[in-house]
Amino acid sequence: MRNQIYRSQDKRVIFGICQGVAEYFDLSVFWIRFALVVATFFTGLFPIPVFYGIAALVIKPEPESATEPKAKDSFEEDYFETEVSSRTLSLRRLKNRFDSIESRIQRMENYVTNKSYDWERRFNSGK
Repeated sequence: MRNQIYRSQDKRVIFGICQGVAEYFDLSVFWIRFALVVATFFTGLFPIPVFYGIAALVIKPEPESATEPKAKDSFEEDYFETEVSSRTLSLRRLKNRFDSIESRIQRMENYVTNKSYDWERRFNSGK
């Protein structure tokens, strides 16, 4: 059970309210959604959707740090903390890591060598 209720960022259907409530109370999201649908039909289709909309406005979205795994500070920590026994698996991880770094460098080069970057740089410098 969490300390605070949030709208879920992943697996959300409409605003992530049901998923957030399910995570807060440590229940299955299926039962929360089922209860919501049943309550909607038994109350005459009016108050539950209104309360759901108000909840979507009032409840804060889940922070990004809670949904994404924390990035490692350095490659060495990532490499040495793994429990890898196979040499080929280790080499494959190294290759994937360097491939991702290379693709990031290529994206940065494409951005910097783009003509719009040059025009934007000139415009912002006042020349």
